[in-house]
Amino acid sequence: MTTAGRLAVVSGGGTGIGRRIAGMFAEQGDRVVIIGRRPEPLNRASAEINRAAHGEHAIPISADLADPRQVRDAAARIAELGAVDVLVNNAGAIITPPADDSLEALASSWRHDLDVNLLTAVLLTSALVNQLSRPGGRLIMVSSAAAQRGGAGPHSAGSYAAAKAALHGWAFGLARQLGRDGITVNVLAPGYVEDTEIFHGRDTADFVSAKVADTLVGRAGTPADVAAAVRYLSSPDAGYLTGQIIGLNGGAVLGR
Repeated sequence: MTTAGRLAVVSGGGTGIGRRIAGMFAEQGDRVVIIGRRPEPLNRASAEINRAAHGEHAIPISADLADPRQVRDAAARIAELGAVDVLVNNAGAIITPPADDSLEALASSWRHDLDVNLLTAVLLTSALVNQLSRPGGRLIMVSSAAAQRGGAGPHSAGSYAAAKAALHGWAFGLARQLGRDGITVNVLAPGYVEDTEIFHGRDTADFVSAKVADTLVGRAGTPADVAAAVRYLSSPDAGYLTGQIIGLNGGAVLGR
C-alpha cells in the first residue's frame, strides 16, 4: 500500500475534525469519501478540499449513518470506487440533556447518543469491512478523552462518554478479527479540540479556559493535531500498531 492514490472514507467529514482529516488525505494525493447527514456542509467541504488539492479528490455522500438502509446505499456507492484503504469513523456529537427528569426522556436521550456516537460506526464499518484492503487496510475510530475519564454527570456527557467507551471494546474485537488479514484497528481519543461544532455553542471563554488549564501543554487541541495523528495511524509505517487506544489530549488524561 503506497502513501498516495488510496481511497479513504471519513464519516462526519463535512466539518471540524472530519473536515481536516479529509483535507489531509486529499493533500497527500488520496481520494476521500466524506459522509454525513447534511448535504450542504459536505458539498461545501468537498469543493474547498478539491480546490486546495488542485484535483477531484473529495467525494461527498449524504447519509444518516444510523439508518441501515442509507448506510447500505452509501456502501454500494463506495464499492464502485474500489477497495477502501482507510476508514475513519469520526461521526459523533454531544447532544443536549433530557428534556425533563422522566425515565422516558432519559432513555430517549441515551438511545439517541448511542445511535450517533456508536451505532454510526458499527453500521458503516460492518457495511464496508469486506471492502477493506487486504493486507494493509486501516480502520480508525475517533473516540474521546471522555471515554477514559468519564462524563460530567448522568444527564449531560454521561451518555456520550459511555457511547465512546463502547467503541474501545468493540475495536479490540475487530483488531483480533482483522489482524490475520493485515488490517489494523486503532482508536484515537482526543481531548478538547477547538473549532468544532460538537459543543453547540456551549464552549464559552470560561469553558475553554478550564479545558486548557486541564492540559499539561497549555493549549487546546486543533483539528490539524487530530489529522496528523490519523495520518500516521493510516500510513504503512503503522502496520505494527493495532488494538490500541491513543490519547491525544495535551496531557489532560495520562496514559492508561
